[in-house]
Amino acid sequence: MSTTIAPAPPLPTRSGPTLRASTRVVLRQHRRALWAAGALALVGALVLVGYTLWAVHVTDAFESDPCSSAGASGARCDARIQEFGDSMSEFGTLLTYTGLAMLLLPVFVGAFVAGPMIAREFENGSYKVSWTQSVSPTRWLLAKLAVPALLLIAVVSVLSAAFAWARSHLDFDHTSSWWSPLVFPAMGTAPVGRALLGLAIGALAGVLIRRTVPAMSVAVLAPCASIVVLTTQLDALWPLRTSISTEISGLEGNSWEVDMGRITADGRRLAMETCRPDFSAAEARCAAEHHATGFYIDYHPTSHFWPLQLVETGILLVLAAALVAVTFRVLRRRHG
Repeated sequence: MSTTIAPAPPLPTRSGPTLRASTRVVLRQHRRALWAAGALALVGALVLVGYTLWAVHVTDAFESDPCSSAGASGARCDARIQEFGDSMSEFGTLLTYTGLAMLLLPVFVGAFVAGPMIAREFENGSYKVSWTQSVSPTRWLLAKLAVPALLLIAVVSVLSAAFAWARSHLDFDHTSSWWSPLVFPAMGTAPVGRALLGLAIGALAGVLIRRTVPAMSVAVLAPCASIVVLTTQLDALWPLRTSISTEISGLEGNSWEVDMGRITADGRRLAMETCRPDFSAAEARCAAEHHATGFYIDYHPTSHFWPLQLVETGILLVLAAALVAVTFRVLRRRHG
């Protein structure tokens, strides 16, 4: 009599740590820096909102004061007007420093990702601990990038919205224009794109250089270069409008004047310095000699704010995605 023994079921295989587990490791490793960054951003947003509410209160109180009316004079009114001007100037200074912080944010992001998050692990060999626990290099790097990326999107969006809201409550005389290097990069969608580009630059520097200080140095210099390029080429991201008139006249509204000069009957453009506009007979003779018939102004109206924002954001995201793809390719070529 023979008996048939059924084969034992295969033992379940244990899969390696999931991306969620790798993310938790990153959060534990850098919890102090991440908590500090989040807390600092929250405090900054609260200060900005609180200061704005205070400025609104000061403005309402001044507008209800008889000294705010035209022609008001006297020692009391002079002191009241000076006090109000100083308060608004102080508020404008706060927005200026906030805009500067938002402008330089990609530099700090790139330095942190390049140095403490990635290059330092290669430098001291701690990355081997993760890779010997069934965590692939690709998953390890993906977790390193996913955590700060999500934090950046949330934090920068809140700060950008708070900045735009605060600026909308400030009189134009006390602040910079919407195209200013300390205003435009702090509003809309561009701040998120700039921050993610800084993250991508830092990741590539960390994987390529693998030494903390040199990687951080590169991650600081590269975003600074991108800031300069974006600032100087911003006006070229969307077609300009042109205003032509027979007399020098200003633009209506808060428009960004990019270029101005003289124009001839056949459409040629001349620099404004060709004939100095001093309303003299010499100017008239110079204009006649050059056949200048009027003036042109190339400008961006306020309605171009969002097209410029979206085009810049698209360029930033494409560059960031390309740099991240290169970073993963370098990692795979070196470690499989």
